[in-house]
Amino acid sequence: MKSIFLAATACLIFTGPVLAMSEADCSSLWNIADVNGDGTLSGTEGDRYLAMMRIANQTIGTDGKLTEALFQESCKTDLFKLAAVEAGAPLPGANSFTESQAKDRVVANGLGMPASMTKDDQGIWRGNTMKNGKSTTVAVDYKGNVVAQ
Repeated sequence: MKSIFLAATACLIFTGPVLAMSEADCSSLWNIADVNGDGTLSGTEGDRYLAMMRIANQTIGTDGKLTEALFQESCKTDLFKLAAVEAGAPLPGANSFTESQAKDRVVANGLGMPASMTKDDQGIWRGNTMKNGKSTTVAVDYKGNVVAQ
C-alpha cells in the first residue's frame, strides 16, 4: 500500500504543472516588449500580449493599452507562454473559432495580423501574414495550433 502511495505521489510531482514564470523572467519580458519605454504596451508592441489576453478571456483596459502592472500579473500566471504546436498540425476538425479569434491566435504567436482568413472544408482557418518581413501563409486548426507554412 505504501509503495502505491509513493508511486502516485511521484506521478503528481513529475507530471504536475511547471512552475510559473518568475518575477525576474516577467520583468525581462516586459523590458523586451516595452520597446519605446513609455511604461505601457500599445500598438504593435502590445498586439501580441493583448491577443493572448483576449484568448484567455482576460480583462483589458478600454484604452487598448497594457500597463506594466497588468502585464506582470498576467505573466506570473504563465498567460504569455505559448503551447507547443501538436505534431501533424494543422489538424482537421470542427472549428468553433470565429475569424477574429483565429486572427488573435496568429498574432499571439508573434506573426503579423492577417488581413482576412477563410475556413476551409477541413475546419482550418487559413490566411496570409508577415513572418520575419516576408509574406507567408498561416493556418489555425480547431485546437488553436498555429502553423506558418
